[in-house]
Amino acid sequence: MNKPARKPAAVAPALDTPTDLSNEAVKDISAALNPLVADAFALYLKTKNFHWHVSGRHFRDYHLLLDEQAGAIFGSIDEIAERVRKIGGTTLRSIGHVAKLQTLDDNDEAYVPPREMLRELMEDNKKMAAAMRKAREVADKHEDVATTSILENFIDATERRT
Repeated sequence: MNKPARKPAAVAPALDTPTDLSNEAVKDISAALNPLVADAFALYLKTKNFHWHVSGRHFRDYHLLLDEQAGAIFGSIDEIAERVRKIGGTTLRSIGHVAKLQTLDDNDEAYVPPREMLRELMEDNKKMAAAMRKAREVADKHEDVATTSILENFIDATERRT
């Protein structure tokens, strides 16, 4: 049975957050940031998947590297989602919501050679950096300096992972 599509509701008064940004700015910036949150969840899980399943002669180095990178990605999720809330938007509520918004592909293969793992993560991080730049442009258009600053730091961290 298909559920009827729900229309996005206005923010409940109890969740309303005071901001000097216009309603349009909040809508645009939230719409740019929420897919980043979804992609960060997807990239985090893929990185942990590869961390758990890496094998071969460089196991220890790759295992530690992927765990470190997963931790950094996980740390970005909360900061970006909280930024959406700080400006008065709403953010993700479920794994289903993540699945609707994510643009990065999952990897459910039983075995992925270590070098292919690293190549895939490199490409995903490049896509994340590009998406962050686009979101930064949206925030800059609305003169949301705090969001642009957060994104600049995450772009740098994402490029470092790449």
